[in-house]
Amino acid sequence: MSHRVHGLAGDVIRPDWPPLTPGEIEHVLQVYALGSVRGTPWLSPRPLSAAAKVQTEDTCVFIKRHHRKVRDAGTLAEEHRFMAHLRDHGIPVPRVLSDRAGASAHEHDEWSYEVHACARGRDLYRDAVSWTPLRDLDHARAAGAMLARLHRAAAGYRAPQRDTHILVARDDLLRAPGPVAALEAQLPQRPGLAAYLQDRDWQGDLERWIVPRHARLQPRYARQPRTWAHNDWHVSNLCWSDAGRVSDVLDFGLASPTGALFDLATAIERNAVAWLELERGADAVHEDTARALVDGYRQVHPLSADALQLLADLLPLVHVEFALSEIEYFHAVTGAQADADVAYDAFLIGHARWFDTPQARALLQVVREAA
Repeated sequence: MSHRVHGLAGDVIRPDWPPLTPGEIEHVLQVYALGSVRGTPWLSPRPLSAAAKVQTEDTCVFIKRHHRKVRDAGTLAEEHRFMAHLRDHGIPVPRVLSDRAGASAHEHDEWSYEVHACARGRDLYRDAVSWTPLRDLDHARAAGAMLARLHRAAAGYRAPQRDTHILVARDDLLRAPGPVAALEAQLPQRPGLAAYLQDRDWQGDLERWIVPRHARLQPRYARQPRTWAHNDWHVSNLCWSDAGRVSDVLDFGLASPTGALFDLATAIERNAVAWLELERGADAVHEDTARALVDGYRQVHPLSADALQLLADLLPLVHVEFALSEIEYFHAVTGAQADADVAYDAFLIGHARWFDTPQARALLQVVREAA
């Protein structure tokens, strides 16, 4: 059976990118002076790149391959420097390995490769599709506490904004006085996104579903400190000890300078709402998971009542720029028009629209009442 990856509808599909081949894996191992493969590599089901867990004679490594339109060596190095800072400040992050030339990413033909030491602990959620809700409340509290630790470690990190918008979470539009004007100003430098949006009434959709909430949020959110953050805090990006603690933090591909509340809002959005199952009604919203994430976070880093109000107001908009980046990726990189439409209709607009429902209002109230 050919390799399959997670699809946008919670299904398994043929991948956009071919899986890593035995010859490719051997090439990368030689470039990184890691010996030869032992056994059969495990191929990741994640859809936006190709990756494999590989055992060699001496060690275990995780090899990840990107198309250079998505990540080149320089863009990957931005992530790797942040990861190194976190490791140096006590956050359990797998070590990024360097090739024979001392580089943390290797380019070959149309591809970019990165190699990580294998994570410690148990990868309990590795087969979970994105936005699969977290039902273990002890894990939710532990995840919240580790996120707060990460934010403390990241507070002293200084680096420029990412050099790409593609598959990166950012908060530029949320901090801008007007999101429509701010996006219009970006489009000349984002021709792929501009090409897609020219056939949509995107200004009208943003004015209806984004701008009213943004107007209430922006004056307060723009004053929040901008610090680098993980921006994809789903439990499938965490490994676990037998005692239920986070043993390693994975996948910094969406990392950028946003802020602590943005990252915590993302964690709630990723872990407390079963976006792929909303037709099931109330069962799709897990208020106890949201409460446990916030409780775990506050055990390490206090949150004022004002911060919790801002966190609740941020939740309906935290997805906006990553949704735009997915539209750009599907339209301009993979040419998957149907997936770009899903990213626009179900993700960018659909998520914002959902936050006007009674279920969503109840979730936001849980966050506000955490004080």
